[in-house]
Amino acid sequence: MPEKKWENVVRAGLFLVIISFIGWAYVAGSFRFIADNPDELIYLLGQHLKLVGLSSFLAVLVAVPLGIFITRPRFKKFDWIVINFANVGQTVPSLAVLALVMSYLGLGYKTAVFALWFYSLLPILRNTIAGIESVNPSVIDAGKGMGMKPSQILWKLELPNASYAILAGIRTSTVINIGTAALAFLIGGGGLGDFIFTGISLYDTGIMLAGAVPVTMLAITIDFLLGKLEKRIIPKGLHWESD
Repeated sequence: MPEKKWENVVRAGLFLVIISFIGWAYVAGSFRFIADNPDELIYLLGQHLKLVGLSSFLAVLVAVPLGIFITRPRFKKFDWIVINFANVGQTVPSLAVLALVMSYLGLGYKTAVFALWFYSLLPILRNTIAGIESVNPSVIDAGKGMGMKPSQILWKLELPNASYAILAGIRTSTVINIGTAALAFLIGGGGLGDFIFTGISLYDTGIMLAGAVPVTMLAITIDFLLGKLEKRIIPKGLHWESD
């Protein structure tokens, strides 16, 4: 119960922060600017969603199978190489990642997608590895005792038991990606960063927040929806008590 109360306090605090942020944006004239430029907002929001959607999808497509691959006994010795490679995407600042990718691929949408994909790999990869490695060995032994093949153990025992960690990694990666995608504007990738950096260059807080508020609300909405999806996908017996 104390944990539940603490969770409620944190949620109340976050709610107050969000309300204050929106109030600041209203006073700065952000909503008036949005009301005067609805078509531009919708266009930039669409670009932002495409950037995040494609890069996150590709990150899942690569990181989850790669995480499974290097948890197999015969390939486990390569895990430090793969993890350190993915670490580069998180240890190097996001602006530096964009600059490095831009120097090789040039400017544009594809470059932004590639940079965001690379930056999104680590949380998913780490959680996939941690989730699979945290499966109780007795569960694996029981599966072997029942005559299950390695592929059956993976799909019927390891992945279901690791699903909470894997989905949490995808959720974290996607939310981080939404914020990072605002930087794509700097290399011609489009997105809501257009408003943010235009506002910064013009010293206009209203225009800047006209981009920052939709990014924030988008991150909160996606996080909420992915949280609901987790509860539907994860087997009921594996849910945390707090859920």
